[in-house]
Amino acid sequence: MAQQAYMTETDTGGSGPERRTTRLQRLFDRLTRGWRGDRRIWRRGLVLAACAALVSLVMLAHAHIPNRVGNLGSLVETFLPWLGLFVPLLLLLALLRRSATALIATVLPATVWLNLFGGLLTDKTAAGGDLTVATHNVNAQNPDPSGTARDVAASGADVLALEELKASEVPTYEKALAPTYKHHAVVGTVGLWSKYPLSDVEAVDIRLGWKRAMRATVTAPAGQVAVYVAHLPSVRVKLEAGFTARQRDKSANALGEAIAEEPLKNIVLLGDLNGTMNDRALNAVTSQMRSTQGAVGSGFGFSWPASFPMARIDQIMVKGAEPESSWTLPATASDHLPIAARVRVTPDD
Repeated sequence: MAQQAYMTETDTGGSGPERRTTRLQRLFDRLTRGWRGDRRIWRRGLVLAACAALVSLVMLAHAHIPNRVGNLGSLVETFLPWLGLFVPLLLLLALLRRSATALIATVLPATVWLNLFGGLLTDKTAAGGDLTVATHNVNAQNPDPSGTARDVAASGADVLALEELKASEVPTYEKALAPTYKHHAVVGTVGLWSKYPLSDVEAVDIRLGWKRAMRATVTAPAGQVAVYVAHLPSVRVKLEAGFTARQRDKSANALGEAIAEEPLKNIVLLGDLNGTMNDRALNAVTSQMRSTQGAVGSGFGFSWPASFPMARIDQIMVKGAEPESSWTLPATASDHLPIAARVRVTPDD
């Protein structure tokens, strides 16, 4: 009898060995307690299920969100990857609500997000390439231009583009970069530094009234490359006007026209485009060029703001040349992160 009583007590966990469970298991058990036999699990959470469907619809049909009112479509597309944060939130709320309907509905936005951005979660970088390029918006209010110049020069880039150059600080950048780059050209507020000879340097008219874009031919060992440097107009989010980007959009169209008329086979675009690859307003450029980050990068490669990157508005794009790897460089004194890529120059036919 004593033995039987002991066995019964042990089975209830009173004095026997404690069952070892992780905190996650205990939390899951607590959240799902009472689900069995509860017929209301299918009727609860209909609002959460509708929210999951709405998030999925926004991601699927983002290209159809109109820009007529405050450029809402472009605003959504700029931060489109962040809609994925709704997935774990909806999942948690579905568990707290004990709703099987909402739980199943959460699968839909998760699937859509993975279809759109899942490829960016893998490392696609590869060895190879014969030209390393980098670009950096150095910020006109940069408190340490010399340090910033040294930092980006240390990246090992063969060709370096800088945007938002303050006229009074150009000599500082020239002096700091001179030991690494023998050739350079500055046009307005953008500049190009190269280890290889530059020729045919000219401003690119992006319909601003002042110079924020340029083009040059880089004669690299593997062949000639047309390098474009651009800093498209900034955009603003205003309560009374929405996402104000009309001037940026006009400049993007002008830049796209210039690139489309480029006679050289290998083209590289470096710069701050103030827009992401998802933003339809940049179609004039993105429709004819490949993003190195999207093709051969690792992760999203967000570059702005440097303190907490939320979007990749700094871009490296190629046409003709083949991207091999793409990455984000460490922060400098600027409010943007510098980015770099290695490309393979395609031989002329």
